[in-house]
Amino acid sequence: MAGSRKESPARHSRRAYAFRKVCHTRRKGPSASHTSFSIFSRKERSPKGPVPPKGKAANGYREYTEEDLQVLLKVKLLRKLAIPLEEIRRLQSGHLTLEDCLRRHLITLERESKNLEAMEKFCGRILSEDLTLGSLPADRLLTEMENMEEGGTKFMDAQRQDKKIRKRASLIVGGAAIVVMAFPLGIILWFTLQYQMPLPAALIMGAFPAGGILCTLAVLRERMHEIEGGELYEASKY
Repeated sequence: MAGSRKESPARHSRRAYAFRKVCHTRRKGPSASHTSFSIFSRKERSPKGPVPPKGKAANGYREYTEEDLQVLLKVKLLRKLAIPLEEIRRLQSGHLTLEDCLRRHLITLERESKNLEAMEKFCGRILSEDLTLGSLPADRLLTEMENMEEGGTKFMDAQRQDKKIRKRASLIVGGAAIVVMAFPLGIILWFTLQYQMPLPAALIMGAFPAGGILCTLAVLRERMHEIEGGELYEASKY
C-alpha cells in the first residue's frame, strides 16, 4: 500500500540533510526567521564557543533559550564584521567593552586598507611600465617592497596560504589512507577475539596493515616538514 511504502535510505538521508539545512528554532515573534542555526559555524555553537548549548532535546538537537538566541544573533553580527572569536569572548566576559573592541577593529581595518591601497598602487605602477614576465625587474621591485615593509606596509604572504592549503590536502589524503588500512586491521582484531585465532597468525596478518599505517604516518610527518620548510619556494633563497 502507498501509505505503508518505506522510504529508501538514500532518499531519507537527503531529506534529513535538507531538514537540518533549513531547520529554524521554534520561536514566536517577527525575528523568528533570522535564527537559522545554519548561519553559525560549528565552532561558534560548540560547548567551548561563545554560546554553549544548555543541553540536548530528546531528538538530539541542541537546546537554546531565548536569551541564547539573542546572543547568537549578536555573535553573527560581530562575525560578519570580521571580529575574531577571541575578541567576542572577551566582550562576553567583560574584559573588553564594545567601544574598545570596535575602535581596535577600526585600527586593524584601516591598516589593512592601507596595505591593500599600497599593493594596488604597486600593481598599477608595474602595469604602467608595460612589462612582460621576461622583462620584469624582480630584484628591484622586491627591494622596493622590502623598503616599504620596513616602513609599515604589509604585503600578502602567499607562501603561508599555500602552506595551509597543502598541509590540509596532505592530512586529508593521509587520514583517508590510514582509515582504509585500519579497517582490515580492525577486522583481524575482531576475528581474533571472536574466534580465538592463533596469536602468531593474527600478528602476521595484522603486520601488513599496521606497517602500512606506520609508513603512512612517517611519510605524512616528512611531508609536513617539507611543506613547512618551503619546498615550493626554493627560488626565494637566491
